[in-house]
Amino acid sequence: MKNRILLAIVVLLVIPIFLHAQQKQKTVKSDPLPSWNTGTSKKAIINFVTKTTTEGSDDFIPVADRIACFDNDGTLWSEQPMYFQLAFAIDRVKALAPQHPEWKTTQPFQALLEGDMKTMMAGGENALMQIMMVTHGGLTTEEFEKTVTDWMATATHPQTGKHYNEMIFEPMLELLNYLRANDYKTFIVSGGGVDFIRPWAEQTYGIPPYQVIGSTGKVKYDTLNGKPTLIKLPEINFIDDKEGKPVGIHQYIGKRPVFTAGNSDGDYAMLQWTSTGTGPRFGMIVHHTDSSREWVYDRKSHIGKLDKGLDDALKYNWLVVDMKADWKMIYPFEK
Repeated sequence: MKNRILLAIVVLLVIPIFLHAQQKQKTVKSDPLPSWNTGTSKKAIINFVTKTTTEGSDDFIPVADRIACFDNDGTLWSEQPMYFQLAFAIDRVKALAPQHPEWKTTQPFQALLEGDMKTMMAGGENALMQIMMVTHGGLTTEEFEKTVTDWMATATHPQTGKHYNEMIFEPMLELLNYLRANDYKTFIVSGGGVDFIRPWAEQTYGIPPYQVIGSTGKVKYDTLNGKPTLIKLPEINFIDDKEGKPVGIHQYIGKRPVFTAGNSDGDYAMLQWTSTGTGPRFGMIVHHTDSSREWVYDRKSHIGKLDKGLDDALKYNWLVVDMKADWKMIYPFEK
């Protein structure tokens, strides 16, 4: 009887330890980035996350300081042959055109309505700003959110036929999840409009609206029929691109990130600001090198130009991810 009791006690003590060891071994052996090919890029990411989250490590980062910032266009989803928000604005111009007959003879709207994208794009940033302001202003924030949500559910990419929020990068989704599983807080820091990204970012990336930083238009408070309302104005408030990205991070987060990912020279300042901070830092550039599964572009591209970033990647120890070589798949729908 005594032996049976001792045996039962041993079993009760040993089994939990054994199961815990098995679970720990399973966790260690599981692959957090299954869509990444084995190589230097994947190893560098895992090594950084491991050393910065292991207590006792010289490179340990407290949870409160584990801030990771990601560009959106070209980093988390595709951006060719034009920024997806521009595609949204073009569709909005076409939908609003019956209410604006003057657009038939006014540039850049005339070129857009005639399908002359070359002339429209020749107008440069000024033309794009005009399009953005007339298509994004004049609505309440709720009306604009619904417009974006409806467009995202119906509009499709001209080359792939997929909804735009299906053209997200599976390896980057895995990276976001891996960082969050290790108590990193993930933010989007985009040159795109914050009100365009927020309605779908949480469902798509797992990033809530309050962790999205982007370009903003002016908004005014008003009451319509006695109801407090926020109305979007056709005026620019802040451009969250290039040198504006570190400014946006400072204003909205208040801490310098320790992990930053981008894909173009528009992300250079954010990468540089991250990498020159004290302690362990990680900068990453997604290099578009896969012509068969996505697109190939860098130094001379009219969208997502990556020139200075490539030149200085070694100087700042930025990891340049080769999309063709490092990623087993590009989009979730390839599974």
